[in-house]
Amino acid sequence: MSTYLIGDIHGCYRELRALLTNANFDPKKDTLWLTGDLVARGPNSLKVLRYVKQLGSAVRMVLGNHDLHLLGVYAGISRNKPKDKIDTLLSAPDADELINWLRKQPLLQFDDDLKLLMTHAGITPQWDLETAKMCASEVETMLNSSCYPLFLNSMYGDMPNNWSPELSGLARLRFSTNALTRMRYCFPNGQLDMLCKDKPENAPAPLRPWFELERQIPSEYAIVFGHWASLEGQGTPERFYALDTGCCWGGQLTMLRWEDKQYFTQSSLPAVKQH
Repeated sequence: MSTYLIGDIHGCYRELRALLTNANFDPKKDTLWLTGDLVARGPNSLKVLRYVKQLGSAVRMVLGNHDLHLLGVYAGISRNKPKDKIDTLLSAPDADELINWLRKQPLLQFDDDLKLLMTHAGITPQWDLETAKMCASEVETMLNSSCYPLFLNSMYGDMPNNWSPELSGLARLRFSTNALTRMRYCFPNGQLDMLCKDKPENAPAPLRPWFELERQIPSEYAIVFGHWASLEGQGTPERFYALDTGCCWGGQLTMLRWEDKQYFTQSSLPAVKQH
């Protein structure tokens, strides 16, 4: 009985299946944690969603920014970008079923026994654990409600970028969504910077990666995240695990077995020629 954690899949279905086969993953007894961004940019978003959905309770996933964007596209709110390669998914006969399943997934996973937390982008240093749970739950409740198109229509934007318990309404939901699914850098006071995407060594002062700032989350908890492929899984402090290694960009799909901290990787596979 093992716990496997995988970085951003981005439609890389063949790599996902190869990785799980290599590790002898058994959905009857093992648990699979996914850092989000199951879809977009890679070739087989539809197959990935179908496969993950049918794994049922063996999966613990979180939503990423590309997953949320897919929800927005399907709701007619966001523009379908050709580079996202989601046309086959959007026109699939089971698209409604898949989209409704996807929007009911959480933005935060936590296991108090394993002392393990997972979100797509990270947890802002301005939050303690209870605040992180509360803010993730608020977004999840909205996505599960009949008002979810209203939220999807208002989630785009970089402000507000500073947490306050007094934040309310759509502004509060937007901050939480950005912190959980888009964040990379913060100012020294913890304010989010939503513009810089460079590697840490190239980031302008005074920006710092969110995981380098003093955190309010208890130190015994490990934080697992994806989203930041240019880190290549390197350079994080102890008990921070960056698992997005850019499979859809020609890199690798990376998986960590939690119990013994063994890594498994699967290189991006060549595209299959269509005859």
